[in-house]
Amino acid sequence: MFSQPMLFLYILLAIGVLAKNQSLIIAVSCLMIIKLIGLESKLMPTIGSKGINWGVTIITIAVLVPIATGDIGFKQLLEAVKSAYAWIALGAGIAVALIAKNGLTLLTEDPHITTALVFGTILAVALFNGVAVGPLIGAGIAYIAMQIVKLFSS
Repeated sequence: MFSQPMLFLYILLAIGVLAKNQSLIIAVSCLMIIKLIGLESKLMPTIGSKGINWGVTIITIAVLVPIATGDIGFKQLLEAVKSAYAWIALGAGIAVALIAKNGLTLLTEDPHITTALVFGTILAVALFNGVAVGPLIGAGIAYIAMQIVKLFSS
């Protein structure tokens, strides 16, 4: 099975191996296996439409583990709110969530932009050891930048 999508996946796999990026290697390998065993038409639409939500859910679970294990409790929360850095982190968390919300809007309204965002994410993951949460946040940042350009070009 040799097609343009598979060639692209092979290239991404090679980049992942060269960059020693386990996340990219696993992601590309999973997609290649799905294609090779013929489940592409059944799985890809679901993964494409719900994968980001699954990923966000898994990240959220990972972030909440210290609360579930008791490593972080109300005492630590009360201590944290006394810190200026905690307030900065709180503001950053709110900002990122709002930016990501705009990212979902952009990806829904202008899906062709996904290509550039995915490529940028792949570059960041493969070359700079980035983390692949980029498409959603990247789309949000792109949305804000587009709104600013639109504001000044009108």
